[in-house]
Amino acid sequence: EPYCGENVSFRIMVESFGKKLSKEHKVERIDELVFLGFEGPIKLNNPDHSFLLMEYFGTDRNFAPESPYDVFFGRWIADGQRSVSQKINLKTRKFIGNTSMDPLLSLVMANMACIKHADIVLDPFVGTGGLLVAAAHYGGYVFGTDIDYLMLHGKDKPSRLNQKRRAPDESIRANMKQYGYESQYLDVIVADAALPLWRCESFFDAIITDPPYGIRESTERIGTEKEYKIPEHLALNHIPSKITYSLQEIIEDLLDFSSVYLKLNGRLVYWMPAFNADFDTKQLPCHPCLKLISYCKQALTGHSSRYLITMEKIKENLNAAEKGYVPETALHFRKKYFEKKKTVE
Repeated sequence: EPYCGENVSFRIMVESFGKKLSKEHKVERIDELVFLGFEGPIKLNNPDHSFLLMEYFGTDRNFAPESPYDVFFGRWIADGQRSVSQKINLKTRKFIGNTSMDPLLSLVMANMACIKHADIVLDPFVGTGGLLVAAAHYGGYVFGTDIDYLMLHGKDKPSRLNQKRRAPDESIRANMKQYGYESQYLDVIVADAALPLWRCESFFDAIITDPPYGIRESTERIGTEKEYKIPEHLALNHIPSKITYSLQEIIEDLLDFSSVYLKLNGRLVYWMPAFNADFDTKQLPCHPCLKLISYCKQALTGHSSRYLITMEKIKENLNAAEKGYVPETALHFRKKYFEKKKTVE
């Protein structure tokens, strides 16, 4: 009665998750709620109370059903912080690349990592630094590494349409300055995630990252299949050769790294792709020093998805003796992905 009396104005909104609804469909749903008996005047702008009807069609937009799985109805209490994702929109961001993380997803990752003021946050596959922006939004001091020298120095090929070359000031630091987070920017350096450069000490409060899958970006690490020694007079200017770095190895190394360099109760948040037919919750990556907190699915294509995995460090990995486990399905993901794509074509 406090919300539907004759002196209380109201409006009803219809939204959906997993499927786009037509205007006609929304009007039909509102008409079906006539039995609720609202007595007050309808007011579309600034009513006393707003009510929301939410229809849930699942998480896979490619196979959304005709009828929703669930319908929720309730009174609007407050807006969320979705507007933050517009503030850090990729369209207006100074420095982006082909694989820059969606702003909303980057904020979700930082939120899952429980990043708070003055936390030290690392992205070991930093790319163009989208996750660092989200981590800084929550108050973290951010650091990143990546093996791609050209990208970190803003010298790679631009991803924007009709842009032939990058502007001289394009960089991760420029992004942080653009959003007012420059004071929380520690640095980014060229480094190989397979060869940690840190002293063996737990000093990161959170690690958030989107490792390369080998689909739109290469998966490489420093190494060589040949045995040779670089003469001392050539060592200074030598550029190390690289070898293939499988997805399975990438995630295994990420788990092992986190078990050593994360602070106790610190969180690791990362993405892992998988074929829908291969995925089994029993085969999720695991490590004796890390506890699985959650995993969330995002559909990529009709045959594959990726999972946002959150883990928390529960004990120290003394002498880095304990190792992580990643299913073999991750080893063959790239090969199977392109085989499937050829079949579809």
